[in-house]
Amino acid sequence: MIRIAIQAKGRLSEESLELLKEAGIQVDDTKRKFLSQSRSFPAELLFLRDDDIPQAVALGVADIGIVGYNEVLEREQDVEIVDRLGFGPCRISLAVPKTVDYPGLEWFNGKRIATSYPNILGKFLKEKGIDAKISVITGSVEIAPTVGMSDAIFDIVSSGGTLVSNGLKEVEKIVFSEAVVISGRNPDAEKVKVWEQIKFRINAVRKRSVRKRFQYSVNYQIGVSSYRRGKVAIVFSRQAEMSCIIRAVLRFHQRPKHI
Repeated sequence: MIRIAIQAKGRLSEESLELLKEAGIQVDDTKRKFLSQSRSFPAELLFLRDDDIPQAVALGVADIGIVGYNEVLEREQDVEIVDRLGFGPCRISLAVPKTVDYPGLEWFNGKRIATSYPNILGKFLKEKGIDAKISVITGSVEIAPTVGMSDAIFDIVSSGGTLVSNGLKEVEKIVFSEAVVISGRNPDAEKVKVWEQIKFRINAVRKRSVRKRFQYSVNYQIGVSSYRRGKVAIVFSRQAEMSCIIRAVLRFHQRPKHI
């Protein structure tokens, strides 16, 4: 039996469950518990907060975990990334009020930056030689500049809509993240075998997905091409019909007149 830790809530949770389901690892979503056993595979799912997953895997509470790469970097646990899944893309960026005339990283010297990722931010600022103060906030980081808690923020960005709605603009993209699979440094040999089976199934799901997207693209292009040809045919047909009508009218007016 292998234990897989996944995020309890959010988009990453749903996508992880869907991937596992397509790989043949199913649990009853209607009776989701803290720990749920699969009906179709020797595996059980452990539902945790995303920031707890790296520690759970490092301590051996879970054998593998599916979590955002950003959490792996921030938590600094002794885990190994064994696969990248390609979904849940986002980035962690520095953002400032939109009214700021941003000249470059030197603007952050002496400024206060609000974030839920102090470790990642601290390393970045040190690497760049920037002397800024870090304020740790666990939620609603984007409102910090508005209420006077900080001059800027360092937070997750997906579409950028939340920044815009809070009067902020993205100025530096620091970390690019996606869903990854992590394991402990010294996994049990039997668990490794089970994980390899899961990985084989996941890769098969990926290949099917790629083929579906390719087929959809081909069908779409064929459909567009057929539609365009159809429109051209309709135009020509209408032109020919109009031409016949015009010729008939002309013949009518040009017919010999009998007195």
